[in-house]
Amino acid sequence: MEHQDCRRLLGSLSDFVDGELEAEICAEIERHLAECPDCRVVVDTLRKTIYLYHVSSQETSPPEGVRDRLFRRLELELKSEKES
Repeated sequence: MEHQDCRRLLGSLSDFVDGELEAEICAEIERHLAECPDCRVVVDTLRKTIYLYHVSSQETSPPEGVRDRLFRRLELELKSEKES
């Protein structure tokens, strides 16, 4: 795979990152990534985005009282904006 084949790589990127491609195609893509820093950045960015999505999608709750303080603050701001 040469640099002009970057578009072909991008077309298979999701399946590659998900590990759903045949070993031969993965090896071809890996060879390309070894030679193409631009495609490496794209693949690394996609992997990090997926990782961050999974980490951030875990249910978390704000500290106690934060939600109430936020809503009170927003209400105050909304009232002052309406008065202007």
